[in-house]
Amino acid sequence: MKVAVKTIENKDAGEITLDKDIFGADVREDIIHLMVTYQRDKRQTGNHKAKERSEVSGTGKKPFKQKGTGGARRGDNKRNIDRGGGVVHGPRVRSHATDLPKQVRKAALISALSAKAKEKKLIILDDAVAKDHKTKPMAANIAKFAMHSALIIGGKEIDANFARATSNLPMVDVLPSQGANVYDIIRRDTLVLTKQAVADLTERLKG
Repeated sequence: MKVAVKTIENKDAGEITLDKDIFGADVREDIIHLMVTYQRDKRQTGNHKAKERSEVSGTGKKPFKQKGTGGARRGDNKRNIDRGGGVVHGPRVRSHATDLPKQVRKAALISALSAKAKEKKLIILDDAVAKDHKTKPMAANIAKFAMHSALIIGGKEIDANFARATSNLPMVDVLPSQGANVYDIIRRDTLVLTKQAVADLTERLKG
């Protein structure tokens, strides 16, 4: 499948042939959902913690004798029903990461790329390079594409001027090709790939 290539100023720069197995595959929304869940699970820090009975501050001494007081027996003052006592079944520091087979993760990325191509929300740039680091001319160039929310994926390394020029643009993210992922692709309306990014992703997903 052939797609027009544009410059950063939205001028014609030829055509590129996209691999139909990568950009023209069936869109599996169920697999995309699994991948998004997988990514968001891994992003959770899991550092929430509540102190349990053995961790709260206090003495372990029995506060009063077992019998004869008329009150309920009590071993110490760190029970969950006591003021300042421990929490029962509270959150613990743990990993929220879940497992997902490598082939499913690969299929999810292919589905995400194919979905953008199918929706006509895929733009191919000849290169993501800026003459300087100024945001104003970059914003003007982005406006020429009439996109308010975009993910721009470059080659293995992002041009320093381009990265700085886009860093202050709202709803515009920039990633190197090895950082391309399903969650960031679908959370933005438009996907912008450089020709180098297309080559890198095709090599990565064909292997």
